[in-house]
Amino acid sequence: MEKADKLKLVSNAVKTYPDFPKPGILFRDIFGIFKSVAATRAMRDLIISHIAFMNFDFVVGLDSRGFLLGPLLSFELAKPFVPIRKKGKLPGKVYQQNYTLEYGEDIFEMQADAVHRNNNKAIIVDDLLATGGSMSAAEKLLKSAGVKIVECLVIIELKSLKGRSKIEAPIHSLLQYD
Repeated sequence: MEKADKLKLVSNAVKTYPDFPKPGILFRDIFGIFKSVAATRAMRDLIISHIAFMNFDFVVGLDSRGFLLGPLLSFELAKPFVPIRKKGKLPGKVYQQNYTLEYGEDIFEMQADAVHRNNNKAIIVDDLLATGGSMSAAEKLLKSAGVKIVECLVIIELKSLKGRSKIEAPIHSLLQYD
């Protein structure tokens, strides 16, 4: 299957929900992709072909949908997976970073022993780049732990919200919407 066909399969599987989680928001949901084995394989193939030859040490997945993508990529590429979670979900010593969302504020955490301060390189994965708040917080959190971000990878980018402008690392999105 050609790249364009795979992108179309993935795009057609994304579901759109108006007025969720509040009026005026048009929610793009990747769970439709996972309901189709063909769409999931196409998404995996597109991502793997994009990052397979990049030089990185581990995959970071953001709470919560990044947890669907990160382990999949880690397994395929034989790289460790590191979760970044919302405050209070991880045991032990953690690094923290505050961030702002479209509809509130939160804190991200990462276990301190998940990375080593010796020029580790990571790819960050998540389902969506909107305002850039959570991705920017993850980037800052990893940098504070001495990690270099090779790329931020998302399935969907909402271009009109200009989240890309808050991220220093390169960004790759499979699908873009205004």
